[in-house]
Parts: sequence; structure tokens; C-alpha cells
Amino acid sequence: MSSGNSSADDVRGGERQVWDVVVVGAGPAGASAAYAAAVAGRRVLLLEKAELPRYKTCGGGIIGPSRDALPPGFELPLKDRVHAVTFSLGGRFTRTRRSKQMLFGLVDRPEFDQQLVEHAQKAGAELRTGTTVLRVEQHGAAVPDRRTVAVVLQGGETLLARAVVGADGSASRIGAHVGVKLDQVDLGLEAEIPVPDTVAEDWRGRVFIDWGPMPGSYGWVFPKGDTLTVGVISARGEGAATKRYLEEFIGRLGLAGFEPAVSSGHLTRCRADDSPLSRGRVLVCGDAAGLLEPWTREGISYALRSGRLAGEWAVRIAEARDAVETRRQALNYAFAIKSGLGVEMAVGKRMLAVFARRPGLFHAALTGFRPAWRAFKEITQGATSLGEIVRTHPVAQRALTVLDRQMAESAASGAKDPVSPRP
Repeated sequence: MSSGNSSADDVRGGERQVWDVVVVGAGPAGASAAYAAAVAGRRVLLLEKAELPRYKTCGGGIIGPSRDALPPGFELPLKDRVHAVTFSLGGRFTRTRRSKQMLFGLVDRPEFDQQLVEHAQKAGAELRTGTTVLRVEQHGAAVPDRRTVAVVLQGGETLLARAVVGADGSASRIGAHVGVKLDQVDLGLEAEIPVPDTVAEDWRGRVFIDWGPMPGSYGWVFPKGDTLTVGVISARGEGAATKRYLEEFIGRLGLAGFEPAVSSGHLTRCRADDSPLSRGRVLVCGDAAGLLEPWTREGISYALRSGRLAGEWAVRIAEARDAVETRRQALNYAFAIKSGLGVEMAVGKRMLAVFARRPGLFHAALTGFRPAWRAFKEITQGATSLGEIVRTHPVAQRALTVLDRQMAESAASGAKDPVSPRP
């Protein structure tokens, strides 16, 4: 099934149409890429294998960097505005911290994603849903010249483009073509639990974060009107323990008696430092590129920001007349990603390593150390980032360096973590 007004046979005046940019995947990354390319006045086709709107396993938290990366005039379809966070450490040492200013907003992903796609369409992008991309080809009989990429669809149809953006999620076929390498894979499990008004009222404006029992794991409760999004995440390979953690977490919250409307799971994947972001005229962004904050596994802001950059550079690649210019623009795209999101990911990776070993330290800091809570607020509100804090705050830089060294020494000696995970 198709949406928009794209031609089914992709023919104009007897000749095959060549799109300037074809974007594969209509999530936040793909919709942002399509919008950026369409705003530049290019012919853009956005492909999505599902019918929209569709459900995605995601907490739906919109932090400051996400809000700042939205298209002009975009009105967030917020289900709640968060002013308080309750933290616990394995269900113990519970404490709630509050903020006068909103920390972040909560959305339902189907509605949010649909709205992003509509903005791309208003900018001029054409949409085809129910369309599965099997592969892309940059050489061979299907490719008429070196300035063209062939996008092969299930069923045999082939589309032609000057540039392709892969935004087809964490199991990306376009990412496989580019050669994306992954450094960290986690399993997220989630339940959407409808609750009575009396229960919903107790959660309004407040989220819950629990530091979990497995290294690097945590759980969350995000309120969205009459539904609570409850989830947990942990390293892949701990499937049974992760499922048990979610069940125990739901039970501990007093929500076991309510039937989930949706129960789902999803693998999140972070890129390796040397993972490519392009191949020829094909770029990847968002989950397809493994762009994700390693500690919190927050991905929406990374999708929106990298998608916008991918769309902008896809336009430049579409205009490139030869392989040298194409390569130069692809390298510029990689530099833009690595100098921004890459720096944040590197700090997040260090934070995850420390958190996995010493969750009690993080809990004690966020619940009892005012500068740590202030940093949390500023990051979620978009006033700063993890990378900026470490770069500009000598105390944070020294503390992380000391923890890095202690962990390296502990790992080298084979000793157990000398600091208890409990405060």
C-alpha cells in the first residue's frame, strides 16, 4: 500500500525517475532526514515497511536535545510533563527529586512519529508505506551510472536515487550494506499498562527510575495519561534475568494486577568507535548507524539530530558529480556526527562502565549531591550535555578520570569492585 502521490512505476516521460534522495525508514531519524532534504528543495522519497502509525518499544521521553532538533513549528503531542524523578536502588533507598521547571516531556511514539512524517510530507517529501527494502546496489546492471544508487524492493521493483539514507532501525539492512559495526547490544523489555484514574493521578508529572540488579541495568516508569509505560533494560544475553527483573519491578510497584495492553521487547545497538557511517552514496543515521547514548540508551535525540545531518549531507552527495566529491561530503558527514554525537557517546560509554560496577555511587550522587542533580536537570532540559559537563567542569573530569583509573586497576588485578554497590 502506498501513501502520498509517488508514482507506482517510477516513470516520468518514458524515462526512469531518479530521486535526489531516498530515505529508508520513517522513524524519527528517517523523517528528520526526509524533512531536511525536502526543505532544501530536493525530490525526496520516504519508504516505510509498516503502515503508519505503528507501535515502537520506547519510553517516549523527549529531552531538551530532542526538542531542539524538531522542525520549526512542530508542536509536541505531550502526554505528560515531568517535574519530578523518583530514584531507587533495587527497590531500596527511594528518594524523589523535584524541579520547578519541566525536566522533559513524554509522548506516545506512534503519534510522535506520525507527526514527524507529516512535517516531512508538508516540506515536499513523498511517502510510501508497506514497502520493504531488500538491498541497495551501487554497482551492476541495475545501476545506470556512477552517480546513481539502486534501491531494490521486495517484489522486484527497483528505485533509483542520487543518494540514500538508511534509517531502518537497529536491524538495518542499509547498515549491513555500509558495514556498521556494533560495540554494545542491550535488551529492552516494556509493558504499556492501562491504569484507573486514581492510580494515574499518583504518577502524574513524575517518572520512576530504578537501578537494577544486573550490571548496567535499570528500570523506568513513564506516565502517559491513563497508561503507564513500564520497562527495563540490560545487556543482551541476560534474557531470563531481564524478564524476571521486569516482572519483579511491576510487582514491587503494585501494578501486577493490571493487564498490559502491549508487551514488547527490542534490542538496542551502539556503534563501535571505528564503525563506518557511509559507503559511496549511502549514509546511515539513528539506530541504523548504532547512534545511541550508551549509558541511558536514549535514542530519540540521537535519531533526530543524526537524521537532520544525514538529510543535509545527502543533498550534497546527490549533487556530487564524481567519486572524489562524494567521498569528501561523506567524510564531512562523518566528522559532523563524530564531533558532536560521537563525543557524547564516548562519555556515555565511560559512564556506563562506572555505573555497571558502582550503581550505588550514582544513586547516592543523584539523590544526595546537589551538583549531580543539577547536572541531571541541565542535561534533560537541554542546557548542556554529558560531554560538555566533562569538558567544562574540572571536578567532573577529575572524578571520572579517577574512577576510570580505579576500574582499570581493579580489572588488571582481577579483584572484585572494592566499593559496595549499595550506599
